[in-house]
Amino acid sequence: MNDVFSYESSDLDWCEANYRHSEVHSEIYTSMSSLFFFVISPIMLYLLHPYARERNLAVHLVWIMMIFVGLFSAYFHMTLSFMGQMLDEQSILWVLGLCYALWFSRRVFPCFINDRLATITPAQGFCSQNIICEYWKEQTAVRPTLCSFVKPTANAYVLNCLALYITYSLGLEMRIAHSITPSVLRLCWSGVGLWGMAIIYWISDCFGCILWQKLNFCYLYGIWHILIVIAVAYASTLIAYLDANYEIPYSLPGLQYWPSDNCVLGLPYIVLKGTTKTQKRC
Repeated sequence: MNDVFSYESSDLDWCEANYRHSEVHSEIYTSMSSLFFFVISPIMLYLLHPYARERNLAVHLVWIMMIFVGLFSAYFHMTLSFMGQMLDEQSILWVLGLCYALWFSRRVFPCFINDRLATITPAQGFCSQNIICEYWKEQTAVRPTLCSFVKPTANAYVLNCLALYITYSLGLEMRIAHSITPSVLRLCWSGVGLWGMAIIYWISDCFGCILWQKLNFCYLYGIWHILIVIAVAYASTLIAYLDANYEIPYSLPGLQYWPSDNCVLGLPYIVLKGTTKTQKRC
């Protein structure tokens, strides 16, 4: 067991030179980039609270788990240990599982689940208390968690393939959505652009390391961290907006950006112009 916690026990190693700035800290700049998870996650928790309160408080679990992603990512890049790798990758996998459980479109529910309203309501609280969450966590997190120990070096590629499938699913939902406004399109294309840029940096760090070492610029994986956490903020808000229009249309959801709508990379969030009282009047 001690071996899995030991330094460099993982088969993965990124482009940044190890122990250049510290004898006990492997990839210091890549680890420091994980601090963005700790900055953006609490802000998104606050910004999405009105939507979570009206829809389902389990929405908060996504960004609570993102804090753990940042924590485990920092630990992994500090030590390059096998345990750090597993914690980092499993936390990402479970974030994806939560997103599936919370926002998977009702149009493509399994045949034995007919109605999300019968299983997910704000009064029921968190995700572990309802059937649909348990089913999709089991399909998208539990089984892949076990499979991830078979060939750990392939985990990162599998996770990116899952993200690609989410992008494809979002595209399908956008095609049939009835409330596509310029602000929604802006959010969509910004999220896709951020995710695409992040993937380019990730691939460049993996396969172009020799070039970047010659240029003495081996920090692309840290830039990937920053871009991907912002991309998750955009993607999760877009999914939540589509979900709000589909599941709680009486709330009249809209989109805004923090700290200002004019910011190029402001953090998006949902504003609700209607409430449960609006639904009762209707």
